[in-house]
Amino acid sequence: MADAVSVGVNLDAFSHAISGIQALRSSVSRVFESLKDGMKNRDSLEGREKLFLAEFQDHLQAVNRDLSELERLSGLVGRPSESHPLHNSGLLSLDPVQDKTPLYSQLLQAYKWSNKLQYHAGLASSLLNQQSLKRSANQMGASAKRRPKVQPSTLVLPPHYVDDVISRIGRMFPDMNIELFRPNGTSAVLLVTLGKVLKAIVVMRSLFIDRTIVRGFNENIYSDDGKLDLWTKSQYQVFQKVTDHATTALLHYQLPQMPDVVVRSFMTWLRSYMKLFQASCQRCGRFLQEGLPPTWRDFRTLEASHDTCRM
Repeated sequence: MADAVSVGVNLDAFSHAISGIQALRSSVSRVFESLKDGMKNRDSLEGREKLFLAEFQDHLQAVNRDLSELERLSGLVGRPSESHPLHNSGLLSLDPVQDKTPLYSQLLQAYKWSNKLQYHAGLASSLLNQQSLKRSANQMGASAKRRPKVQPSTLVLPPHYVDDVISRIGRMFPDMNIELFRPNGTSAVLLVTLGKVLKAIVVMRSLFIDRTIVRGFNENIYSDDGKLDLWTKSQYQVFQKVTDHATTALLHYQLPQMPDVVVRSFMTWLRSYMKLFQASCQRCGRFLQEGLPPTWRDFRTLEASHDTCRM
């Protein structure tokens, strides 16, 4: 038997142990093969029983010999010198009460998780470095100080320009009535009426749509003091759904460089609700589902569908 190498494992005994495992598996397989075949292909019942018991006993003795040899070889293999990746915390594995204080196993899981996190962070860093990010921290410095600061000119537009854009949109859609109010100075509030279907209040900051609330055509849109009610929700569930979809549309139509295009696109989408109670669902073909018409309108095709059918 060869001497143990520096890592503390007897390689010769290790090789013999592998052969012992293979021999044990073979002998166990022969036991199950013997049980599977049973007492067939024998001349008489008594002869079948004797031969079967003799063969089965030989197979069990072979399993016992191979198992004893494997246990003997496992003692000769030796044990590798353990290097604790967690330094002194690796001594926690010697705690005899593992079930009550599983600190070592938890530390190992945290160590593996930390390595995996570091690996994925490296991949993400390499992908981000391939992009030309103009606002990254690498370019902040002397060059950033010399670069002139661009004023957000599109955030503040003159009121007459906003009025002109709204009037042009009104001429594009003659079947949609748009009224413009300025209750608080320069901020515009649009009252959009679609036939006898609904009324939508669109609150804007310059040409940027801030929020939208949709109510039924017969619902009151004014508060007690005679001003537009910008906060009260509709009492009908169908128009509450349309309000939620309109909020989603505001997040979809985003183009800060061309705010007039955003307003025109949103008004085109809102105009598709002209046949809210007449259009059928493009998915299921039904007009009503759970008592509600198809309240969702696709942002690109403007097709109608129920809120659950579009999922």
